[in-house]
Amino acid sequence: MNRKKFLFLIMLIPTMVYAQVDYSVIQVNEESGNNFTQITTDNDYVCMPQVKRTPKGVNWLSNRILDISIDGKQLAYLSFRNNTTNIFIKDIGKQGASVQRTNRQAVLDFSYSPDGKYICFSETNGKLNQIFQTSSTSGYVCRQITGSNKDYSPIYSNNMKNIFFARLENNGTSIWSYDINSNFLSSYTKGMNPYPSKDENIILCTRINADGRGEIWRVNYQTGIEECIVSDPNRSFTTPSLSPDNRWVLFVGSSVLMNGKQQYFNTDLFACHVDGTHLVQLTYHAADDLSPVWSKDGQSIYFVSQRGSATGTANVWKMDFAY
Repeated sequence: MNRKKFLFLIMLIPTMVYAQVDYSVIQVNEESGNNFTQITTDNDYVCMPQVKRTPKGVNWLSNRILDISIDGKQLAYLSFRNNTTNIFIKDIGKQGASVQRTNRQAVLDFSYSPDGKYICFSETNGKLNQIFQTSSTSGYVCRQITGSNKDYSPIYSNNMKNIFFARLENNGTSIWSYDINSNFLSSYTKGMNPYPSKDENIILCTRINADGRGEIWRVNYQTGIEECIVSDPNRSFTTPSLSPDNRWVLFVGSSVLMNGKQQYFNTDLFACHVDGTHLVQLTYHAADDLSPVWSKDGQSIYFVSQRGSATGTANVWKMDFAY
């Protein structure tokens, strides 16, 4: 897997339909017993993270482009409209229109603050990615957090003292943090897709191994202990996030579908216990399932997928998590 392509695939706005894939079904036999609910509509113009397939595997944009409000009632997602990519917010229980939350040109990814008052996001600006903070409810005023670098995947620490993010440099990608009060920047360890644990000293992240495959790591940046908790010689994994009860890790992984002797490389959702045991594959659809996020009660998962669309149009879907 090409490392730079794996990190920086751009957003795919017009969804590409592969002739050999039937996206129109909502779920497949391996997913029986689970409920899938479509949350957005085609008129929400949900961004689909780009996926690139080769004869040997699949690469995808691993950034998080969904999040749920602190009360669990609103979905924030990236939408492409008027030749710009911005954050929109939609009431999950209603069928009404979405509300635009940012007024930028090319938002790449984002996350809510733990208190629900702010959203931090990265935006592409030429060859750079800059991180900003804005209100989650009103106005378009933004506070710039970083600049003149390739920064992305911002996420708040649970105590809201820091914003963790990934930075691409000449020697690879590493996890950094920005101290919100002092404006101090710190570099911790190699990796991307940082996700802080409730233990303020521990983060989950993705690392690319020597074979070009993504692995899920747990890093204690106080003690220096680093543990690989999910790895497979035939799969890549990215985008870890912890369940609200801190028992499960949710992430994206590669998979292979077979049509006779023909292979089709795909992306699906997986989960495991926080120690890496009890690995389960959650989705099996030929559509690309990406950017998963937990519901606030931990009983559901929201994700982006082209499933249920004969034209391969991306929408946000909700599925049960009954483990």
